[in-house]
Amino acid sequence: MVKRITLGGSAVLGVFGTCTEDFLLTAPPTTDEEQLNFSQELEVLTVPLLVGSSSVVGSLVAGNSNGFVVSGIAMRHEIALLEARAEGLNVRKLPGRINAAGNVILTNDTAALIHPGLIARAERVISETLGVDVQRGTVASLKTVGMAACATNKGVLAHPKATEGELSEMDETFGVPVNIGTVNYGSPLVGSALLANTKGYVVGHESTGIELGRIEDSLGFL
Repeated sequence: MVKRITLGGSAVLGVFGTCTEDFLLTAPPTTDEEQLNFSQELEVLTVPLLVGSSSVVGSLVAGNSNGFVVSGIAMRHEIALLEARAEGLNVRKLPGRINAAGNVILTNDTAALIHPGLIARAERVISETLGVDVQRGTVASLKTVGMAACATNKGVLAHPKATEGELSEMDETFGVPVNIGTVNYGSPLVGSALLANTKGYVVGHESTGIELGRIEDSLGFL
């Protein structure tokens, strides 16, 4: 099994892709080797997608088993493509000026932690689309919670400078074990390089064996 990979030659997998229990959305094209790694490790259907003609899909989309919230810059045909591939799931744009959904939403199938500056309508869209309870907060004082942590239905791995109060809030919000760690040889922005669900994970190729051990412990793979 290959845990450490690149996506389009980049180690920041979470910037260019986002993962749920059933789907991986990534900027096209992905190589045959990348597709195989994703299929083996995550057991998902890979959906090639651009958002607003941009390749930073992981920064612009947040999703779970109930649906996807996408940046307001998404074009109609991109939304239609996602709706067709993820048939039956909710797909909605995130309203407001702060709308890089993948950066500002940290979610699993039961809850979401969001950027504290999002407008009330954005909070409602997130709750309705993803079918989750929503809390506002930060991780390591960062409002871009989607890049500062990675959440699954089995655990959360967060920025190493997350405070005790923030870790306690995430534990209460998500109802799963919460731990701290790094990726890509010391990067604290865990969500920028880690794609995970309850079935497996992949992480940027620069990550160390110690970092993989922390991921596996935190997300319930040990």
